[in-house]
Amino acid sequence: MKELDYGRIGERIRQVRKARGWSQDILAKKCGISMSFLGHIERGTRIMSIETFVNICKALDTGADELLFGVAGTSDSVLELWEPSQKAKKQAGTGESDSYSMYVRIMKSVAEIMNET
Repeated sequence: MKELDYGRIGERIRQVRKARGWSQDILAKKCGISMSFLGHIERGTRIMSIETFVNICKALDTGADELLFGVAGTSDSVLELWEPSQKAKKQAGTGESDSYSMYVRIMKSVAEIMNET
């Protein structure tokens, strides 16, 4: 099973941010976190919540698999993170939030990726 390397995740976030020409301040504002916290995330000295990770992925328009493991291609399960399924859309109408459904899909995809070793 693969282990998460928070230092490498932070490096990947920094690489994508810089490729977009953004400062830490710009990305931090888009994600609703402080620039100081983003700096810690990029150095791997602090662990972010799933919510913060989702916000970073969305802001950078990058798949979770790319930031977590450096996987350039996306699997079908990861694509579902950014394109809610019909089931998730129906659940949203029954009181379950879209954010909750997204968190569940992310965790399932992370587990799937980590079990592929």
